[in-house]
Formats: sequence, C-alpha cells, structure tokens
Amino acid sequence: MHSETVAGFHQEDSVPSGLVPVGIIYGDVGTTAFKCNITGHIEQTDYVQMRHEKVGWVLGQVDTINRKTDLSLEKAQELAEGREMDIKELVFATINVIGYRDERGLLQVPRTPFKAGETVYRASEDLIRDVIGLKDDPEKGAYIGLLNGHNIRVYLDINTIVQKHMSVLAKTGAGKSYITGVIIEEMMKHGVTLLIIDPHGEYPSMKNEGNATDSRFGVSPRSYADRMMVFSPDTNINPDARPLRFTLGNMEARDILALTNIKNAKTYMVALRKALDYLRAVKPQYGIEDIIAVLEADEEHALGTLINELEYLKEMNLFAPQGTKISEIVQPGKTTIINLKGTPPDIQQLIVSRIATALFELRKIGKIPPMMMVVEEAHNYCPQQGQVMSSKIMRTIASEGRKFGLGMAIISQRPAKIDKNVLSQCNTQLILKVTNPNDIKAVVASVEGLTSGMADLIQHIPLGVAIVTGGGISMPLFVEVRPRETKHGGESVKVI
Repeated sequence: MHSETVAGFHQEDSVPSGLVPVGIIYGDVGTTAFKCNITGHIEQTDYVQMRHEKVGWVLGQVDTINRKTDLSLEKAQELAEGREMDIKELVFATINVIGYRDERGLLQVPRTPFKAGETVYRASEDLIRDVIGLKDDPEKGAYIGLLNGHNIRVYLDINTIVQKHMSVLAKTGAGKSYITGVIIEEMMKHGVTLLIIDPHGEYPSMKNEGNATDSRFGVSPRSYADRMMVFSPDTNINPDARPLRFTLGNMEARDILALTNIKNAKTYMVALRKALDYLRAVKPQYGIEDIIAVLEADEEHALGTLINELEYLKEMNLFAPQGTKISEIVQPGKTTIINLKGTPPDIQQLIVSRIATALFELRKIGKIPPMMMVVEEAHNYCPQQGQVMSSKIMRTIASEGRKFGLGMAIISQRPAKIDKNVLSQCNTQLILKVTNPNDIKAVVASVEGLTSGMADLIQHIPLGVAIVTGGGISMPLFVEVRPRETKHGGESVKVI
C-alpha cells in the first residue's frame, strides 16, 4: 500500500477509484465547517467528501467560494493603462460538514475536527444518496425532480407533506405554480384527495396533456381529466366549471355586512338582523333577493345604501336557496379546483372562508376523507397585516388541521405578507427565486438549515431550480424541477 506525506500529515492511499480530488483542508479546522484551497473544478452548493480518521468518509457541501489575489488598487490602475502584470491568486472554499451514517443508520457529525492537509474530493453519488437519505421509492414518494448537478431522483414523502403542511414561495414568474402542478400531479397519482383554491384559473389546464417528453427525467405527457372537477362562482367567465353556490342560512348580519363597502355598518345592523330573523321564521331557505324584499318593505329606516350593496351581491350570483353540497365538492381520491377567475377579492375571501370552515368542521367528525387544501395567492387569504374574512380559519387549519387529517399548501409570491403564524406551520418548503429583501428575510426565517451561502443564493436561483426541505428530507437540497406531465396554465414560465 502506497503512502505519502502531505503538509506533515501521513495519508494512506486507500481512496476508491473514480474520486476526483478538488482541494486540501487548511487553516483552523472545526467539526462542522472548514476551509480548503481549490485545486479542481468545484462550484457553490456542490457536494464533496473527506476522510475522517475516526469515522471514515464524511459528506460536505460547498457553502462559499472566494478568490484571493495580490492585485491592489494601484496595480489595477496600472493594468488598466496597459502595463503587463502577473497576478498571484488562490481560490478557497468554505465547506459545511453534512455528516455520515453510523451503524444504526443515523446521520452524525464527527466529534473531532478533520486534519489539516486531508484531501477533499468531489462526492460520489452513492455517498450523497446514503448520507442525505435519498431513496428511489415511487410507491410512497412524490417525484419532483433531480438533485441539481446529479442524476439522483428526489422524492418527497407524501404523508409528511399532507400531515405537516407545505409552502411554495417564489417571486412572480419564478415557477411557483409550475412546481405546485408537479406536486399536484404526484398527489393525484397516489390518490390523495385535494381541493385547490385557484384565483387566476391556472389549474384546470391540468386536465390536458403537456408536451414535455424528457428521457433524462423520465417524464411523459399525461392527462388527469378523469380525476379532476372544477367549480366556479362565475360560470360565464369559466364555462367549463360547475356552478358554486352558497346558502345564506348560517350567515349572520355582520357576515353579510362584511361583504359590502359600507363603512358605517352599525347603521344597518339592527334592520338587517330583523330581516334575517323574519325570513328564518317564515322560510327554511332564502336568497339575497328575499332579504332585499324585506328591507324594501321597511318604512322605519333609510336603507337605500344597504339595498344597493345587496343588489351588487345578488349580481355575483353566489348565493342561492339551494347551495352546492360539500359532498359534491369533495370526493375521495379526486382533485377539486375552485376556479375564482373573475371573482372580486372580497367575494374570494368569503368563498375561501366558507369552504375552509366546512372542510375543517367535517374532517373533525370524519364526514369527508383525509385531504389537502392548496391555496394559491395565500397572502390574500391570511395576510400578516390586518384581518380578512378567511384569516381566522386559515390560522386554525395551520395550527390544528394536522390533528384531523386536513393538510394545507400555502403558495405565494409575497412571503413577507403571509401571516407568520400560518407560514411557520409549514414543515415542507419549496423555495424558488425570491428578490424582495423583506420576502428573503421571511423565507430565511421560515426555513430550517439554510446556510449563509444558501440564503445569499435565494435571489439568484436559476429558473427551474428550487430549494427543497422537509417532506422526509433532512436538509435543504437544490433540486432541478422535473417537467410537468400536464399542460401548465401559467403563461410566463417555461422550464427547460
């Protein structure tokens, strides 16, 4: 066996064939991080492996790379003036130690530092799979793409996603709806019951086959039309949807007034309560037109403003004596899209509040199957600042839904504007490119295990790549998102 001495360190030459050296450990060395000079090609977030004298091979990841030179300001000026000059430079990296698997299969970090002078190698795919815990298990997992820079499939644990909530965060146009569609495809394959709150009508396109056939990812076009239903309050704008209607039976006067633009709602509270009490006494089912008729007959109060607002609600065609039954909306193993395209924001918030409340209450008593609610543009329904009609139930589902088998996926391009009480409950996170400083702070605060280098990369993540953590993954990973099987409803993103 050949041996050599590197910087005074005696090193046995027992390196597996195929490993490529990329650097040497130097300087002060810790157990969780160290520096190494760069002698081969390596990039930020790449995986490396080092041999530890007590535990064997250990996996690490490049956190930052820097180039140190002797080029001063004065020399740079001389170089700009055309003078030839030799520039001495060294490239070095900070390596974060991920760890190794012990004899019990548990992820551990060495308790003593690596030795200076130890060679750092580009990591083998076998070690990456073993240490990170990436198992090719399509029966239990949701296949979302490949580990960036490798042909290693990444699966998320479906039960973990549903039971512990999920968030997808990215700036507009960065691909959040695209990757959400990938997750939904995987959920449908595994028979998960889903309900999607779709403000812009992006998801009905999943009924149609996509056009991406990629041998590298192993994806072919597919339609899920047989597993999907679409409901909408406005079937004129969304003619392929079934009508979504609600009854007024369990709405109080304050709930109805909250849907109007009346600033001094207390002025009309008594009259509206009397109208509702009268209708409940004489009619088991009633609509907006019935309330208007009772108010028009009231000669004691000036109710013109209230009646005009109720006429507006009547035009929305949302309320009817016979509402849509929840058993129609939620069916085991099916995906239901609530297409809110063309619906005003205040009415959207009412719809989300009513549906989310029904799902939560019915799951508590087992009247509907365990399921997941996917909420696009979630900052509109559970804002950090202020209250909207759906705020309370969104917080309740975030904190208590998992106990009753009701998961939630929060999708937004404005992480800083989402209620932190909701966002903090999402244990699985998919982060794409984010550039707003406040949004970056919100993302970093909500994602465990992000290194400083990863945090800096959030605003530079390339299109089609996501930082993924949770869902059975023990550390943040950069994942190249697989192509969609179905047609993508958004128009601003193409993943190649």
